Amino acid sequence: IFGATTIRYYLPFCHTNINTITMKLAAACTLAFAASANAFAPATSGNRATQLNAMKDDFVKVGAAALAGAAIFGATLPAQAITKSELNQLSYLQVKGTGLANRCSEVIGEDTITPKTGSRLGEMCIEPKAWAVEEEIGKGGKTEKKFVNSKVMTRQTYTLEGIEGSIKTDGGAITFVEEEGIDYAPTTVQLPGGERVPFLFTVKELVAKGNGGSFKPGFQMGGDFSVPSYRTGLFLDPKGRGGVTGYDMAVALPGLQSGEEGDAAMFKENNKTFDVGQGRIEMEVNKVNADEGEIGGVFVASQPGDTDMGSKVPKKILTKGIFYAKVQ
Repeated sequence: IFGATTIRYYLPFCHTNINTITMKLAAACTLAFAASANAFAPATSGNRATQLNAMKDDFVKVGAAALAGAAIFGATLPAQAITKSELNQLSYLQVKGTGLANRCSEVIGEDTITPKTGSRLGEMCIEPKAWAVEEEIGKGGKTEKKFVNSKVMTRQTYTLEGIEGSIKTDGGAITFVEEEGIDYAPTTVQLPGGERVPFLFTVKELVAKGNGGSFKPGFQMGGDFSVPSYRTGLFLDPKGRGGVTGYDMAVALPGLQSGEEGDAAMFKENNKTFDVGQGRIEMEVNKVNADEGEIGGVFVASQPGDTDMGSKVPKKILTKGIFYAKVQ
C-alpha cells in the first residue's frame, strides 16, 4: 500500500531501503516454512526410540492411577483397571469422564481368606463385560435357540455397586445372602439386526452358596436371585395406560375393545402387570488379597428380559463379566 519513500519517512531509524526489508522478510518466511515442515516430518529412528522410552518411563513412574486423570488434560485414553486403594486416592475431577466410576477395582494376590462368624461381604461390584440374547435361528428348515452376541447401548451406568450382605458358614460352606446396595441397573442391548432388548440387570435377593469354607483362587459360589419388572407401576405407555394409574384402555381405539369379546385382543396391553422373574448367577474367585480383605473374579449370569409390563414374552439374557468384593 505504501511506497518506498513513505516507508523511509515513517521509519527514519531503520537505515535501510525497501529492498533490504523485503529480503529480510523473505528469509524469515523461508525459515518459518522450514521449521513447520520439520515439525510434520517423520522423526529419525534414534529420536523416536528416545521419545518412546521417555514416554514409557513416565507411565511407569506415574502409575495406573495417573491414567485416570489423563482426561483432565484432554487425553482420550480408555479407562484402565486399578486397585481399590489407588481409586480411593483419586479426586472427583480425576474420576469424572474417565469411566472409572463404572469399573470394578482390580485385586492383586492369590491368598486365602477364611471368614469368621458374623462376617459380611461388602463393597461388592459387579461389572458386565459381554452380553448375549437367546434367539431362535432357522437353518436348513429347522429352528434352534442360540445365544447371539449383542452390543450394549446404555451409557456407563450398568455396573452394580455397593452391594452388601451377610456371610454364613453353615456346614462348613460359605453362603452369601444379598441385602442392600445399588443392586439393579436398567440396561439395553442391541442385536446384530438392530432390535433392542431392554432388561433390568440385577442380583436382588441373591442367595449364593459356595463349594468351600474359604475364599481362595478357584472358589465358586452361585445361586438364584429375583428380577423385578423393568417398568414400575407408575409408568405410563404412549396411550396413557399404567399399572396403578392412567387409563384402563386405549381411548383412541374404542371399536377394538367394546365388541362381544370385549378387550380380548388388547387385554395384555390394557392390563399392566408388575412381573417378577428369576435369574441365576455363578461366580468364581481368582484373586484374593488377604491384607486388604479383597476378593475378585469372574461371573456368568442368566436372567429374563423386559416383558413390557406383561404384554411381551421376555427374552433370555446371558451376561458375563468381573466382580469385586471386600470381606468385612
